[in-house]
Amino acid sequence: MMENRISFFECPECEDKPREACGVFGVFNNNGFDVARLVYFGLYALQHRGQESCGIAVTNQNGITGYKGLGLISEVFNDKILDRLDGTIAIGHCRYSTTGGTSIENSQPLMANYKDGRMAIAHNGNLVNAEKIRRKLEESGAIFQTSTDSEVIANLISRYGIQTGDLEEILVKTMQQLEGSYAVVLMTQKRLIGMRDPWGMRPLCIGKLDDSFILASETCALDAVGAEFVRDVEPGEIVFIQGRELRSIRGAAAEKPRHFCIFEHIYFARPDSFIDGASVYKARLEAGRRLAIEHPAEADLVVGVPDSGLTAAIGFSRQSGIPYGEALIKNRYVGRTFIQPQQKMREQSVDIKLNVLKEEIAGKRIVLIDDSIVRGTTTRKLVQMLKKAGAKEVHMRISSPPVKFPCYFGIDISSTKQLIAARMSIDEIRESLGADSLGFLSVEGLIKTPVGAPNGFCTGCFTGEYPITPDMAESATGCD
Repeated sequence: MMENRISFFECPECEDKPREACGVFGVFNNNGFDVARLVYFGLYALQHRGQESCGIAVTNQNGITGYKGLGLISEVFNDKILDRLDGTIAIGHCRYSTTGGTSIENSQPLMANYKDGRMAIAHNGNLVNAEKIRRKLEESGAIFQTSTDSEVIANLISRYGIQTGDLEEILVKTMQQLEGSYAVVLMTQKRLIGMRDPWGMRPLCIGKLDDSFILASETCALDAVGAEFVRDVEPGEIVFIQGRELRSIRGAAAEKPRHFCIFEHIYFARPDSFIDGASVYKARLEAGRRLAIEHPAEADLVVGVPDSGLTAAIGFSRQSGIPYGEALIKNRYVGRTFIQPQQKMREQSVDIKLNVLKEEIAGKRIVLIDDSIVRGTTTRKLVQMLKKAGAKEVHMRISSPPVKFPCYFGIDISSTKQLIAARMSIDEIRESLGADSLGFLSVEGLIKTPVGAPNGFCTGCFTGEYPITPDMAESATGCD
C-alpha cells in the first residue's frame, strides 16, 4: 500500500506563467544502486516541472510499495523514508495538477492491479478524451479512486489485461485509445516501461548508468545522477526494459505528424536539457537573437527577467550589440508553488521575489526580456519597479508570441478569461503594462529556434490550431 504524507505549506509568490504538469523518472537497477535515492536525485533535477506533490515507488521481492506526499521533494522525503524503499526497479513523479485537484489521492506514482499482478504508473501530460473513457469504464463497472488521467490509463491496462496476458498487446491497445499528450513511466514486478504519445508532445528520454537503464522527462535528470544519454523515446513508441535488455515496439500509428510542445523550449524545460536533439539553452539564445531582429530597440542595457528570461536576453544583446546586464535580483529562497487568488497578494509577491539594482538602471533606456506574458500582472509590476528605480525608458520584449488560446495538453491554460492577449491588442497591452514599446517574437520565428530538432511543433496556445481538440476526441473510438 502506498503510504501517504501530507505537508501543508503556503505560497509566497504567484508566477504569472503557464504551469506544466509533471516530471517522471524511472530506473531499472542492474548494478546494486540505491534506486530510491537515485530516483530522489532525478526528481530533484525535475522539480521545476511540478511542486505540488511527489512520490517514489519501488519493486522488490515483497511486491510494489512506495511513498508520496504533498510538497517539494526535499519536504516529502528524508533518509529514514528512503532507507525503507529498497528495490530493483523504481519510478518517481513530481506533480503540478492540470487535471484533478491538489490532494494526496491524486499524487503519483499511482498503484493499480491488473491480471498479471501489480503495477505503478507515473504520467506527464493531459488526455483530452479522459472523461469519455472514464464514463465508459464506469458504465462497465470500473471504480475510480482519483480524478487524474493517470488512473484512466491504469484502468484501461487492467481492462485489456482481462482479454490477454501479453503486456505488449495490452499497452498497444491502451495507447490506441488515448488522445492527447503523455509521457508515461510504468513499473511491473519485472519490467520498467516508457510510453510517449504519437504526437511527441511531452518529452521522454533514455539513459544508462553503467548497466542500468533510466527513463526521464529531461536529460538534466540524467546528468544529475551521472547517467549517459542514450536517445529520446520516439513519438508513439513503447520501450520495455528488463535486465540488461531494452526492447522497443510501435504502440500507435507512425503517420501522425509530430507536434512537440514548443513551450518546453520557451519555458518549461531546464536550459541545460536537450530534447529531441535540440539544446534548450541554444533555443532560448536563438529566440532572443530573432527577437532582436524582429523588434529592435534603441536602448542602453538589455536585462532579463530571472530566471526564464535571462538566456533570451543574452541572445538579444549579442544580436543587437546593446550591453547585457543585471537589473533584477531574485530571492533564491522563494519557491514556485501555488497561485494566490488575491490580486493584492500577487502584486506583493513580486516585491518578495525580485528587487531592482537601482544603480545599474538609473537614467538608462532598458530592454526588458521575458519568455511570455499570460495575465500581465507580474510584467506590469516589473515595468513599474524599473521606472520607479529611475529607468528612463522600458522596452518590453517577449521571446514567444502572444498567448491567446487555451491548452488541452498539459499546460494550465484552460480558458482565455485571464489571458491578456486574448482581449487586448499589442498596443493596448503595452499601454496596460506601462512600457514604452512592446514586441513579441513571431510564430514563424519561434518554430525555428530549436536548432536541430525535427520539424513539427504544437503552437495551439498562440495560433488556436491544435493537433486534436476535445471535440475531435469525443468522436474518436474509445474503450472497445
